[in-house]
Amino acid sequence: MNVGINLYSLRKQIATEQDFLATALRLKEMGYASLQFSGAPFDAQMIGRVSRASGLPVTLTHVPCERILNDTKRLAEEHLSFGCRRVGLGMMPLDALSDETRCLDFIQKLQQAAHTLKGLGLTLFYHNHHMEFYRFGRQTVFELLLGNAPDLHFTADVYWLQYGGADVTAYLKKLAGRVECVHLKDYRIVRKQGEGQPFAPAFAPVGDGSLDMPAIIAAARSAGTQEFYVEQDDACDYPDPFEQVGRSVRYLAAL
Repeated sequence: MNVGINLYSLRKQIATEQDFLATALRLKEMGYASLQFSGAPFDAQMIGRVSRASGLPVTLTHVPCERILNDTKRLAEEHLSFGCRRVGLGMMPLDALSDETRCLDFIQKLQQAAHTLKGLGLTLFYHNHHMEFYRFGRQTVFELLLGNAPDLHFTADVYWLQYGGADVTAYLKKLAGRVECVHLKDYRIVRKQGEGQPFAPAFAPVGDGSLDMPAIIAAARSAGTQEFYVEQDDACDYPDPFEQVGRSVRYLAAL
């Protein structure tokens, strides 16, 4: 399978254009086929230069919410300048989760932006965490997104689906037709020293955790997923971040 990577995993390794290029070239050597740009300031010209120099396409982004809502057409032009037709939002503002009225108002604004982007030949993607399973009465925030923003698509993060209490494969089926992108991030329980709660969930390289990745990948493909991106939020905090993301791509290449 072709495997991409969300650069948020290596955000400390892309702080400058030179670092970004060196990182992209190393990722290509490791077997990665595409990039999601995230974890550094969005600079379309710089992204285009690095993409062309490395030979790795940028097929999805995470960009500031303010630009998605208020600078939609210019943002679309910038994405098209480096050949990307997927605009990503990493999460909604936390204050939009504080009451249902504010949440629905924000979702309406997202829908407007998604509709504008659709008319320009691009798609807006929303990346979930666990908090979208917060309930207003009988409906979760995720269900409100699905029901009130028909032009919005989703980058399903399998770790956060698990963390939020969802059946991962069943939820991917629920997102069918709107889940062209998936974050592959494994879920493990670790023991922590010197804390009141000694066991806690933690991020893991793909294949090193407890998620049934072959079943998840099969369910995602059935739901229409086209792009799989490795993401390990804490990879850049390890002594060798590239070994962390290397474990993931090696595992996936062997499936």
